[in-house]
Amino acid sequence: MALSKRNRRSRIRMRVRSKIRGTAELPRLSVYRSNKQIYAQIIDDRSGRTLASASSLKVEAAQSVPKIEQAGIVGKAIAEQAKSAGIEQVVFDRNGYYYHGRVKQLAEAAREGGLKF
Repeated sequence: MALSKRNRRSRIRMRVRSKIRGTAELPRLSVYRSNKQIYAQIIDDRSGRTLASASSLKVEAAQSVPKIEQAGIVGKAIAEQAKSAGIEQVVFDRNGYYYHGRVKQLAEAAREGGLKF
C-alpha cells in the first residue's frame, strides 16, 4: 500500500529525528516549508529552546519575491541571527523534505552566510 505524502514525510521525520539531536554546542537547524512561506529555526533539543529563528513572514525583503528567492533571504537571515547568538556550526534537519528547490536554496544561503553543516 502506497503511503500518502504526509505519512511518508512523517516517517522520514521520525527516522531522522531519532538520530539527530541538537545540543548547545551543535544545535539543529530545522526547516519547515509550507505552500506559501518558509521557516527556519535553530534549536537546542536538550534544553528545549529555540536559539534563533527566521521566516519569510518576518523578513521584509522576502515579501515580494518568488518563493525560491524567499528561501535564500531566510537562509541569510538565519545565518546572521546564528552569528549574533555565537553559533557557527549546526546540524541540518530538512524535516523530511527533499533536498531540492527551496530547502536547498535556504541551506546554501545559510552556508554562504557563514554557518557550517
